[in-house]
Amino acid sequence: MAALQRVPAQTSARPFPKPVERVVSLFSRPLSWLWARGFRMLGALDALALFGLMVAISFVRFGFSFDWNTYPLSHYFVGFSIATAIHVTVNYFAGLYEREPRLGRRSWLPKAILATAVGVAVQGLAFVLLDRFLMPRLNLAAFLALASFVLLFNRDVARRLTVRRVGPSRVVLVGDLDTMDRTAAHLAASDRDALVAGRVQEPHLLAEEVIATGATDVLLLDVTAFGSVYPEPLNSLELAGVGFLQRVSARETLLGLRSVREIGGMPFVSLRSHTVPTHNVKLKRIFDVLVTVAFAPLWLPMIALLALYVRITAGAPVLFRQERVGRDGATFQCVKFRTMIVEAEEDGRARLATLDDDRIIRPLKWMREMRADELPQLWNVLRGEMSLVGPRPERPELVAEIKRRVPGYVRRNELPPGLTGLAQVQGRYGTDAEFKLGYDIQYLVNWSLITDIQLLLRTVWVVLSRRV
Repeated sequence: MAALQRVPAQTSARPFPKPVERVVSLFSRPLSWLWARGFRMLGALDALALFGLMVAISFVRFGFSFDWNTYPLSHYFVGFSIATAIHVTVNYFAGLYEREPRLGRRSWLPKAILATAVGVAVQGLAFVLLDRFLMPRLNLAAFLALASFVLLFNRDVARRLTVRRVGPSRVVLVGDLDTMDRTAAHLAASDRDALVAGRVQEPHLLAEEVIATGATDVLLLDVTAFGSVYPEPLNSLELAGVGFLQRVSARETLLGLRSVREIGGMPFVSLRSHTVPTHNVKLKRIFDVLVTVAFAPLWLPMIALLALYVRITAGAPVLFRQERVGRDGATFQCVKFRTMIVEAEEDGRARLATLDDDRIIRPLKWMREMRADELPQLWNVLRGEMSLVGPRPERPELVAEIKRRVPGYVRRNELPPGLTGLAQVQGRYGTDAEFKLGYDIQYLVNWSLITDIQLLLRTVWVVLSRRV
């Protein structure tokens, strides 16, 4: 879709004084470059505020004479700097610096408290490694109690400054006339952060209305409208910077939704065609590498023995390489132990394997049942082409075919494909692709390190029980 042509917004935006605006303009390009590569000004603000909180606690406790306890000031400031770096890093992986939709208030307190607690725990680990506290223990207790509120304050200030400078969000409502009227009344009465820029009863007219009004956000007021805008024009409009939010009614609540945003007193959930935040992708990669390397003494001998077994029972080649679709549609060479005859696809056409496939070499059938033929893909994991847990990789020809039949199938490629996944643990070998997609999307939306650990442990049981 062509880039949106923004209509000059008739909003209550209030630019900063001219000297401040000149400074902002001067640094806008380098800051945009840094922003695109993961830098967040909010992170720098948090670093200053947390470091300042550590210093303030020390002033309150030890006084303003800089005669702090028995250590020189350099001891404290080095410790405070390390502690600040720890907390900002933890905040990043806790999702406190992810890009957030402008519209809709959310509670940052649970994440802020969790991130602060984890940061304090890491400081305890630093004491074990460095044999010194990064700050006095009583100071650490006070920091634990106050730091999360400092993080909340920073986010409230950042939000207010953004609204002041760029003005309220301009929204397009999608729904029936009565619901749109009631929603507009709620926005006018209780939410100064949003202005109704347009209304659409027919979802197929949405893209045209967004472009014509220069809207920043779309509010879907009926869940049936989602099917008409997904995957298009939702994907294209989101790439153009337009936010999507779905109103939550009693029907959607019964599906088990846990996180909602308040807009004009009404509950909404944020819709994103890309469901996995960047910080989660990076954290998942770190986990994959650490676990794979840590268990190398176990899986390397196992692979060597299996390679010898395949060589004796099936001859050469021992390994089988095949092009598969990975993250964001990129292809890679997936490696596994060969368990089929050499000319398994003489006609060159992709063929889905079945449990009783006559191409499987009989002495190697148990390897497929126990998924042992997939072990060489740990090499793909180390290369970053695959993950320990994720949707299974498919061949390009099959992906193209399934995409035509199953809308939204490409969303499963937001993460690298995995050795195992929710669809493999919960489903069966022959489960239809459309049903497996439900498992894959559920995994993406609810990803956490705990989820990966649980699925890895459950995979062990699936393999040992040969439940396919």
